Amino acid sequence: MKTNEERLAEIMEHLDHLSHIPADEIPRIPLYMDQVTTFMEEHLQDYKRNSEDKVLTKTMINNYAKNDLLPPPEKKKYSREHMLLLIFIYYYKNLLSINDIDTLLNPLTERHFKGDSPVRLADIYEEVFSLRNEQKQRLKEDIIQKFDAASKTFETAPEKEQEYLRLFSFISELAFDVYLKKMVIESLIDQYRSESPSGKDKKK
Repeated sequence: MKTNEERLAEIMEHLDHLSHIPADEIPRIPLYMDQVTTFMEEHLQDYKRNSEDKVLTKTMINNYAKNDLLPPPEKKKYSREHMLLLIFIYYYKNLLSINDIDTLLNPLTERHFKGDSPVRLADIYEEVFSLRNEQKQRLKEDIIQKFDAASKTFETAPEKEQEYLRLFSFISELAFDVYLKKMVIESLIDQYRSESPSGKDKKK
């Protein structure tokens, strides 16, 4: 069985390996559904928990369109702007409800998908992901701090039980951190929804 230090080293290595999809790698020509799912599978496979999982399926895309997260395709083809929205949805979908994602992305769709704003959806995507490396470094530092703190817990427990108990302590600390951040995100979305004049952004 791996030691906790070995587990931490694997986490750090995996984080170093993760990367977002650069905007200039997103096709500028419209794609059919199968081409969209293939592209996402190739570029986001490192984020999958299990190798057999699918990054994106036809059913998922259809559901996003049905729930107004994604504008309908044109002649069964998805534009570069569709791809950008799908990437945002991919990152949000395991954390937020469909309603919250709708509230968050609706202004992007209305103003920047095909709107008159001088700020393109691609510009927003590039700006948001420009913070990625700095954020990843802060995350790694935070994980190490939490690991070090967890490694000092259960000092009086039997030695044969310490490894698991400290792993449990480490996971619990990470989980509580995620829980609190999720609460903050939901609170910000609720505030925006309550302030928005659009009926679409009110709680369903």
